[in-house]
Formats: sequence, structure tokens, C-alpha cells
Amino acid sequence: MKKYCLALDLKDEPNLIEEYKAFHQNVWPEIIESIKESGIRNLEIYTIQDRLFMIIEAEAHFSFEEKAKLDATNPKVQDWEELMWRFQKALPGAQPGEKWLLMDKIFELR
Repeated sequence: MKKYCLALDLKDEPNLIEEYKAFHQNVWPEIIESIKESGIRNLEIYTIQDRLFMIIEAEAHFSFEEKAKLDATNPKVQDWEELMWRFQKALPGAQPGEKWLLMDKIFELR
């Protein structure tokens, strides 16, 4: 298993943040299925104010590039992503169209 940590911001509007959280209490089954099919075995999202933090644990064969290809051909995933973009905003320095940015690990206690 490999672990990835990613970050993204939400629009700083309390009503939108609450709506975003509500959607994540009942994620569409097709989205859950697409996540699992890509090799992701555990996915958690945390929030503080308008900042999101995602932890992914995935099988060794998982790749973000392959997941993106699968997502591009899945209309339900595209609908979900379009809906979620109503609440999300890119991090400073993100490229056009970039959402979740991979974080660099700088410390690990062993």
C-alpha cells in the first residue's frame, strides 16, 4: 500500500462549506465504485475552515494518471466533479484545471 496526501480549498462561504460536507455524507455510489476500481482502498477527507486535506491509501499499481483517464470516460464522475467545483477553489499556484494538489511529506515519526 502507498499513501498520498492532497490539499484543496473550498470557497470561503459557510453555507457552501456546509453543503459540500452534506454531499460527502452521501457520496453517489458510482463515485465510490470508481474510487475502489482504481485501486484506492481507503480515502479520507478532513476539513478546517475552508481547507481540505485528503489521505489516500492505494494499492501499488495505483496511478493518478490512470485514474484521470478512467474518470474522463465516466459521465457520472464528470457530473460529480462539475458539481463539486461549485464549492471548491484552486490552491494558489495550481495550474488551470488542477484541483487536488499532491502534498510533499516533510516529516515522519518512526
